[in-house]
Amino acid sequence: MKLNLFLQKWKYELLLFALAQHLFIGIFLKDLPFYTTVIWPINMLILGPASVGIFMDKGKWKNRIRWVLFLLVLALPIGLPFFRNLPDYYIYLNLTYVAFFSFILWELMRFLIKPGYINVDIIVASACGYFLFIEIATFLFQFFYYQDPNCFKGIDAYNPASVYMDLVYFSSITLTSIGYGDILPNAHYT
Repeated sequence: MKLNLFLQKWKYELLLFALAQHLFIGIFLKDLPFYTTVIWPINMLILGPASVGIFMDKGKWKNRIRWVLFLLVLALPIGLPFFRNLPDYYIYLNLTYVAFFSFILWELMRFLIKPGYINVDIIVASACGYFLFIEIATFLFQFFYYQDPNCFKGIDAYNPASVYMDLVYFSSITLTSIGYGDILPNAHYT
């Protein structure tokens, strides 16, 4: 009961922390294969429970869908060492992540459009929405990248973690409209 109250009270702060650590942990890591096999699943173990508070009191079906999506986004990186050579694995992985983050963003936007109250939750929820847009853009770009590796110029294709981090960087600078030009879209759909 105390855990539920904690998750409900700090739902936006927990989600913001979980999104920030998922998006920007690569700044502190040099060992990218270690990131892919160990840190990424741990990131998802943090992000899944951090999204629980957003869906409290939102109905049985929304919570079931969130749990199914969470289990998928947790299992897919764990399966990466075993299935990385399957050509469509990254495509399903990226589409599942887009669905997971879009589902959270949808519920967050419902709160932001019609807030029942005005306080610091609005600011923190807005920051969560911004990070969710970066997550969705990153995994959509990865989806396109794994379909056609030539759809971007300037991506470090050393391993999946370097591709992910380059696309987090590209999504972040694109959403802030800075656009340094070191990574460029090379197809009309990107």
